[in-house]
Amino acid sequence: MTYLEKVISGIDKRKNENPQRNKLKFLKMKKEIRNLKIEQSEIRADPKTGIISGYAMIFNSLSKLLYGRFREKILPEAMNGVIKKSDVLALLDHDSSRGVLARSMFGKGTLNLTVDDKGLRYEFKPPKTALADEVKEYLRRKEIQGSSFWFDLDKDGEKWEKTTDGKYIRTITKFSEIYDVSLVFKPAYPETTAAIRSLKAFEQKKRPKPKLSRKELKKCYQDREKQMGKKRKNK
Repeated sequence: MTYLEKVISGIDKRKNENPQRNKLKFLKMKKEIRNLKIEQSEIRADPKTGIISGYAMIFNSLSKLLYGRFREKILPEAMNGVIKKSDVLALLDHDSSRGVLARSMFGKGTLNLTVDDKGLRYEFKPPKTALADEVKEYLRRKEIQGSSFWFDLDKDGEKWEKTTDGKYIRTITKFSEIYDVSLVFKPAYPETTAAIRSLKAFEQKKRPKPKLSRKELKKCYQDREKQMGKKRKNK
């Protein structure tokens, strides 16, 4: 197979790739997960109505140090218009394979999402399913220890600033979508791969370009002239 044939073959192969699989790969690269412990999330199950409620995120609250690199806070305006363009599932431990507790499809459905002065609040009445019965029992036994949400950011949905201790503060200014809110047994270390990539890009952008002295510039020029001279002789 010639080089041109290989190139064409590669293009055709990419065209035939499953677009849904590509979309999932892209989302996985972008996705981030944040957690709240039980004290912050205020998870409750009403004993009369059975309605489960809590907070998935808190505004203007500086997080703990993430991966030893940065702290994070979410501005209230980051949620502007997000609920109406998001299809959000209420899950247990971000695991939709176990079933769905409730769903908000672009602001409507069995999952009620509201933004107040504190943060993003969720509320739903558990369905008549085995999973819902499990969740109610886990809550009664206090085995669910927090809330969590899966999201990605708008293209310009963050700001970075370096602090005096050499760390960074990431301010989330605009979410793109929220994908789920979850009750979790053990709030794990957050998924911050996308944030780390963004931080590295910010550091690279802010890194000053090395400046050469006049002596170093002169030497570079002389070396270049020598190389050019050698090339002319070889011709």
